[in-house]
Amino acid sequence: MDEDYFEDDQELEQQRDHKVDEVKVELMGTLFNKSPESVFYERQIQVLYEDKFFHWITGKALHELSDERLIKSMKLQLGKQTEIRTYCSVLNRYWKRQAEGIRKLVLRFSTPEFGRALGHHAETMFDAALPTAGFLPKAKNVREYNGRSWIKSQHDLDRVFERDAISYGIEIKNTLDYISRDELEIKLRMCKELQLRPLFILRHAPKSYINMVIEAGGFALIFKWQLYPFGTREFAQ
Repeated sequence: MDEDYFEDDQELEQQRDHKVDEVKVELMGTLFNKSPESVFYERQIQVLYEDKFFHWITGKALHELSDERLIKSMKLQLGKQTEIRTYCSVLNRYWKRQAEGIRKLVLRFSTPEFGRALGHHAETMFDAALPTAGFLPKAKNVREYNGRSWIKSQHDLDRVFERDAISYGIEIKNTLDYISRDELEIKLRMCKELQLRPLFILRHAPKSYINMVIEAGGFALIFKWQLYPFGTREFAQ
């Protein structure tokens, strides 16, 4: 299973932020009280509110609302070792059918095959788009470049493009969740080791992550909407 669609407790490891209380008020007022008959799953809610709140802050707020019994929380099994957490209003008495529909939908788009298709599609789209802005493709799946090598892990950079005699180490992420902080730090170190300017093309990222890229001398391009492969329009809808 692709972890992109499951709750990630590591994202909740930060100390409690005062924003959690703000999120709790927002969720109750604009989601659960407004749609008492609806059922949502955790990643869905995090993405719905990501323009205002970090994913881990929204996750923490949901957990607290559930602990305080202000909303209902149910875990659903997806596979032998995977599950998702769903939420709904305490007024919702008939949530099970909706929750089962969510479980089946998540199962459809969280297979390893579809996850790879999402990644390949985004790479194809930006492989086509970058040259229109003057970037020239130089290499794919990069651990070595211009006589320099990365040997500290098995990671690689998705692409190297060049523009105006500057070589860019490019990472493309077409996932609903953020790139992990560990991976972000490793990829930034790779760019430094290979003497590449970081260019991170991400569906979304918290401002703190974007600032890390900027401080490393790079740039983050946020495209927000997850890109689905051609031929999946009906499924995407």
